[in-house]
Amino acid sequence: MSNIIIQAAPSLLEKMKVHYQPSLMDKIPQGGIFVAKTNNCTITAYRSGKVMFQGKNNEEEAAKWGNVEPAKPSIASKAKTSGADLPANIANMSFIGSDEVGTGDYFGPITVVSAYVRKEQIPLLKELGVKDSKDLTDPQIMKIAKDLLTVIPYSLLKLQNEKYNRLQASGMSQGKMKAILHNQALIHLLKKISPEEPEGILIDQFVEANTYFRHIQGQKEICKKNVYFSTKGESIHIAVAAASILARYAFVKAMDDLSAEAGFTLPKGAGQQVDQAAAKLIKLKGEASLHHFTKMHFANTEKAKKLV
Repeated sequence: MSNIIIQAAPSLLEKMKVHYQPSLMDKIPQGGIFVAKTNNCTITAYRSGKVMFQGKNNEEEAAKWGNVEPAKPSIASKAKTSGADLPANIANMSFIGSDEVGTGDYFGPITVVSAYVRKEQIPLLKELGVKDSKDLTDPQIMKIAKDLLTVIPYSLLKLQNEKYNRLQASGMSQGKMKAILHNQALIHLLKKISPEEPEGILIDQFVEANTYFRHIQGQKEICKKNVYFSTKGESIHIAVAAASILARYAFVKAMDDLSAEAGFTLPKGAGQQVDQAAAKLIKLKGEASLHHFTKMHFANTEKAKKLV
């Protein structure tokens, strides 16, 4: 049975969220706005405007909201690259992978990791269970990450929310922040493994290659040699999957620390449960505390204030 996808304008997404309010789920994927589960259909809405309907009555449910089109798995699952073409045998080469976590989360920092995997280590990482972190639970990630920390060189950077909010308020886009963090992590890792050099570097693509390099113009050092960009990077080289796991591990630990500071568990994502947690935080610690705990420009801030 094919999934059904529609493209919805922001106003329609708001209407849908209100309509499915009684069926909303707590767990929301990265980049998601809401997940609702009815008796015969699961509805997942993304910030891109795409809404996916899965289940027995998906066509009937989707038809309530507009024109529907079946998802095309072969196309949807295909990675998109920009910049230089990927080497034909990239999966078996010694590569640095670079990925980030936390960009779509209201609470917690952005964590960026670059990780170096030599080709002879690839079987070991597969044995450890390294794969796309989105397919792993947090406990699995914590277990695998602790093994990875001892077997591969890596560089970890965290952008705490106080600095994130200052940069954002000054006009810097989140895309530029991420590009600068990736570049810095790569420079640190290349120095760490020197004089050894990787056969290439794969960044899990969040912007086109030319935009990425425009973002990092003016940095003291710029990593440009054999740098490749592709979406779904974790399916192209295991080094990106390893970087993703380590970045998630660092993010989960940071969330645990923030929760301890807050005095209650802070939820991940940017859904309704996050609005409620932010409202609770305002009541306990004041509105000014949001600068430390959250990405202030997210819509959750105003929603939390209204709840208070």
